[in-house]
Amino acid sequence: MKHLELHILQSVPVACLNRDDLNSPKTAIFGGVQRARVSSQSWKRAIRELKGERTKLIYEPLRQALEALSLPASEADEGARAIANALAKLDSKPSDKVKVTTLYFMSPLEIQTLAKVWSETKDLKKALKAIDAKSLNAAADISLFGRMVASDHSLTVEAASMFSHALSVHKVDNEIDFFSAVDDLQGKEESGAGMTSTLEFNSATYYRFAALNLDMLADAHHLGSLTQVERQAVVRTFVESTIKAIPGARKNTMNGNTLPIHVLVVVRENGHPIQLVNAFENPIRSTQGYGAKAIEQLKAEYAKLKETWGVEAVFEKAVQEIGLKTLLDELVAYVD
Repeated sequence: MKHLELHILQSVPVACLNRDDLNSPKTAIFGGVQRARVSSQSWKRAIRELKGERTKLIYEPLRQALEALSLPASEADEGARAIANALAKLDSKPSDKVKVTTLYFMSPLEIQTLAKVWSETKDLKKALKAIDAKSLNAAADISLFGRMVASDHSLTVEAASMFSHALSVHKVDNEIDFFSAVDDLQGKEESGAGMTSTLEFNSATYYRFAALNLDMLADAHHLGSLTQVERQAVVRTFVESTIKAIPGARKNTMNGNTLPIHVLVVVRENGHPIQLVNAFENPIRSTQGYGAKAIEQLKAEYAKLKETWGVEAVFEKAVQEIGLKTLLDELVAYVD
């Protein structure tokens, strides 16, 4: 399997990038100690927001697209309901908005394709077949991140990308922030804050891993219908977005938006993607920061894998050494 790998180290200050059901930053035990964790789904969402939308509210964009093709309001409503129900089943529960029962990942191209075919034929099977044959193959977001459609397996697409949960390279204990808010209209004779509360946060240097199956991306069920240049543009966007995206939780009160301190990009002609997380199975202990030591251990782990297991690559470069633009320019040459 020809694939590319992204090995990313990123230091994030006070933040709560990914919360659990109690609003606490997510954690995991690795190497016998608690680590800060950000789920793969959370980081993928930050990337996907630039590429497509996953929603239960697919009826309204379909209806608007049908009306834009000059269909009467009643016919647009009928068509949007029929298509939405076929894709993800309309929700029968009372609501002020028409919804389907499960989240559906839909690209703008699919909406336009469905609307066009329905307006011309009023044939549901032909509309669904059109997106299966045309739109799905051309929709980069769905090819990259996959989609499951329980009601019609022909519309299910296996993701060409793979992500791990991000883990801190060191031990992390969540901390508690106590805060208060002043009531501006409270009388001077009244003491105390208008509101007090607490929330949890942490800070960490994370190891992130993502990979992309380049063979799968170019097959007939994914982006095989695109030209090589178009696929190269998709890969370029995927790599840049994966490097730069960061979950938006508490972005207004704990803005943790940073860029990685180190990104190693690898392309291998065969084999399966290999994480370098074991570089940090023994957690880094330092009073001088974690970044420099993490970079050192990441490089050492990669060198050990190459020597011990004969891991070979046709491309291996770090963004910080040659710059992102140059790296992307060189990387896309390996995309068929």
